[in-house]
Amino acid sequence: MKFFKYLFLTLIFFSSFISNAQNTQIEDIDFTINQDINGNKTILNGGGIREKYGFMDLYVGGLYLNSKSSDANQIIMSDEDMGIRMVIVSGLVTRERFIEALEEGFENTTTGKSSPSDIEKFKKFLSDEFVEGDEIVLNYHKGESVHLYKNNKERGTFNGLAFKQALFGIWLGNKPADESLKNDMLGL
Repeated sequence: MKFFKYLFLTLIFFSSFISNAQNTQIEDIDFTINQDINGNKTILNGGGIREKYGFMDLYVGGLYLNSKSSDANQIIMSDEDMGIRMVIVSGLVTRERFIEALEEGFENTTTGKSSPSDIEKFKKFLSDEFVEGDEIVLNYHKGESVHLYKNNKERGTFNGLAFKQALFGIWLGNKPADESLKNDMLGL
């Protein structure tokens, strides 16, 4: 009987170890180590918190790539499967503020190309209100388009590598939304 009790406890220990090895926490938010994007296995490159004014936590973001990299320009320009996952951690992040931040980010990005119609698509695809805990995922499919998801539901797509470059430039470019988050996503 002791043997079975020992075996049972050992199995519980190892199963919790294995399941924890598949995930990590960034600012108390669970992120999977690997993410399937466009049928390819990507790896969590890094992640961190988006702050405003140095003290307001807005969302936690993570960057998924085919292989680890700290070269922001190479990531932005690359035509490879990759993604950004953001989890809203503040009630201060509303739909309107998120869209305004995207508009500002597109104005500041120095790579790629976006258009006013892209912002209109974001507004259309993200028409419902944001609440704390919402998840926004931007997955780029190599040679195709950026797929936008909110809370695991695909909302729409944005075609082309140039748009992906502009979008990823918001977080990883020369004038990022948050320098600290950029460094954390790059694993620096």
